[in-house]
Amino acid sequence: MSQVTLFSGPERRRRWSEDERLQILNEAFAPGSCVAEVSRRYDVSTSLIYAWRRKFRAALPGPVFAEAMVADELQPPSPVPGVAILIELPGGARVSIAASASPVLTAAALKALR
Repeated sequence: MSQVTLFSGPERRRRWSEDERLQILNEAFAPGSCVAEVSRRYDVSTSLIYAWRRKFRAALPGPVFAEAMVADELQPPSPVPGVAILIELPGGARVSIAASASPVLTAAALKALR
């Protein structure tokens, strides 16, 4: 005769709505946050959070062009000597890439800004 074990605890496989997933992703990848801490708070695996991020990124439209602004007047040189690229982000944050930075480092920094 066979034996059957019945688990009466909560179901381990939870169903997350799209809104809940987006909320968790926004918290996990907010500036200064830690994915591991968010995953513990929601009792979800870190690999699942990264899988959700890949899924949402894949659903986004392909590459888009960034708007370029052409100024009539000359801009003053960069206040930081040796800076080849200065990117101003919304909210006033700036990313500076030195002229001496390696191409690999520059590509990684620009890829991270996507």
